[in-house]
Amino acid sequence: MLIVPEREIADLMTREAAFEAVEKVFAAMASGDARNFPVVREAIGHEDALYGFKGGFDRAGLALGLKAGGYWPNNLDKRGLINHQSTVFLFDPDTGKVRAMVGGNLLTALRTAAASSVSIKHLARDDAKVLGMIGAGHQATFQLRAALEQRKFEKVIGWNYHPDMLPNIEKVAVEAGLPFEAVELDRMGEADVIVSITSAFSPSLMAGHVCEGTHIACMGTDTKGKQEVEAVLLKRARVFTDEVAQSVSIGEAQHAVAEGLIAEGDITPIGAVINGTHPGRTSDKDITLFDGTGVGLQDLAVAAAVVDLAVEKGIAIEVDF
Repeated sequence: MLIVPEREIADLMTREAAFEAVEKVFAAMASGDARNFPVVREAIGHEDALYGFKGGFDRAGLALGLKAGGYWPNNLDKRGLINHQSTVFLFDPDTGKVRAMVGGNLLTALRTAAASSVSIKHLARDDAKVLGMIGAGHQATFQLRAALEQRKFEKVIGWNYHPDMLPNIEKVAVEAGLPFEAVELDRMGEADVIVSITSAFSPSLMAGHVCEGTHIACMGTDTKGKQEVEAVLLKRARVFTDEVAQSVSIGEAQHAVAEGLIAEGDITPIGAVINGTHPGRTSDKDITLFDGTGVGLQDLAVAAAVVDLAVEKGIAIEVDF
């Protein structure tokens, strides 16, 4: 078995490599060459933590495995650790033997940012100039860096439940040479692209905050009950997702479907847009919304790429297991 420790990931996986891996696996999902297994995600009744498993099999990339981990909301304050903790396990699809164990914390941040970045590439207007950020935590910095690579943005605006955290994303914008402005939510109408990355259980972005032509990437809702945007906004939008089954069960669409505002058939896998079997945005006036629930195949794709790089560079640790 190969081990790629968390400490090695930063020197192995780039945003570009994560983007390529995620875009390919979304395309494989839409063409039927890859599928995710049902998600297990539960509150464990200790430290307010959510823990679970996401897995799948990509026949195109021959990646089989799972990610185990979750969200420990007290980690940062109590222990100086990031709140999201995870590990990826890869298995040989020919024999079932464990192939690799890979640190999943940075990979999770990179693959989540890559997913929203893929949605911006394929769904946002070409002339998008203003990027709106809702959320300013650890993951938001990854989201912002990845998003800025997809269009020639001229300004970043941001809002967070706790305004004192906004300097986290302001620093990223300034490093990219762009002005940053903290705003109230009603000014999100100025944004051509909005990335929402919070762990909220009630909506912050309302339908009235969004103008025609906007692309929204909802990246924080991955559990029953979570919600970042008003459900009626999905009725106004053309809705896309990483996986439809997760979108309606644990994603942002769970609320709009439950309220009868949209049906499962109204949601399109983004892989269909990547493959060219769905047009995606059809007008500059369309509101497009990507429901990024986070699928296990994303984790397997980036982990498999990391293992290959680690072997190539002689960094992977081999153990007899």
